[in-house]
Amino acid sequence: MDTIGTFHHPRTELLGQPARPTGQRGFAGRLVQVVRSLAKWIDHLLERRRGRLALLEMTDDQLKDIGLSRCDAHREGIKRLWE
Repeated sequence: MDTIGTFHHPRTELLGQPARPTGQRGFAGRLVQVVRSLAKWIDHLLERRRGRLALLEMTDDQLKDIGLSRCDAHREGIKRLWE
């Protein structure tokens, strides 16, 4: 029995469409990039919110150590998520 050789080409023409250069992405690739970027942004907002809530839980002595008054901590702690 004869063996069958298989050739692998990373970017060959598929279904009559020309091959894309490696730097280009299709719609799905761009969509994944946008979703990842959005998730990263939301994570950043939530991390900032957790920090602000931590300020509200600090004692007056702890706030004094970092140079904030209770009023400053309250003002920062009640800001909206996107501010």
